[in-house]
Amino acid sequence: MSTVAMASYPLRDTWTMIWRQLKHMQRYLNLTIQLALIPILFLLLFVYVFGGTLGDGLGGGSGGRDAYVNYVVPGILMMMVTAGNTGTAVSVSMDMTEGIVARFKTMAIARVSVLTGHVVGSLIQAVLGLVLVIGVALLVGFRPNATAVEWLAAFGVLVMISFALTWLCVALGMVAKSLETASNYPQPLIFLPFLGSGFVPTDSMPSWLRVFAEHQPFTPFMETIRGLLLGTGIGSSAILSVAWSAAIALGGYLWAKKLFNRQA
Repeated sequence: MSTVAMASYPLRDTWTMIWRQLKHMQRYLNLTIQLALIPILFLLLFVYVFGGTLGDGLGGGSGGRDAYVNYVVPGILMMMVTAGNTGTAVSVSMDMTEGIVARFKTMAIARVSVLTGHVVGSLIQAVLGLVLVIGVALLVGFRPNATAVEWLAAFGVLVMISFALTWLCVALGMVAKSLETASNYPQPLIFLPFLGSGFVPTDSMPSWLRVFAEHQPFTPFMETIRGLLLGTGIGSSAILSVAWSAAIALGGYLWAKKLFNRQA
């Protein structure tokens, strides 16, 4: 058998698993909408209930609700990315606990394709959710000044972060013993934007909390997106975002691979 033919089998199997995830997404399209609903509700809550007061505290401009909606959207986008990965953990746990992986093991398919299908399917779901959230943000007054290139760069950063967190949540879904625990394990990720610069500047926090906020991965994530879309300073945030994403993706992948090989 030629090398080309041998290499085509993992690619074919991976596409089959991706198509399986796309069919699930099509069947449960309301799940994507539900995953985007939580960030959208937080966006509306913070803009219309707290936006006027919090916006006045930002400084460096007229403040108010108009200033705050621009500030808070990067944090809301990160919430969308993390919320989407909750569904990934549940989907992986379902495969691991309901016997479908045992069936795959008896078939002549590439093992890597099972996990890759979940990752790519989750990325597609995250992109759809991000489009929904950005659309609502524009409706409520989000006014970025980014060029087309900066928009593409910001979207690329979001996809990079989503890819990293997806691998982590794949591992969390595999280590979970039930669907309930699989849905609970990724929940702390949703709150990390609150404990960073997502909703208020870190310099407004108590010193003990500020140390954590400035050194956790979500703060450089959000500062990079904010800088690309709104022209604020990025500094070392872009480099830190790439480094954190690479570390999370590699750690999640190795952990998921180890768990999958052990269980499958």
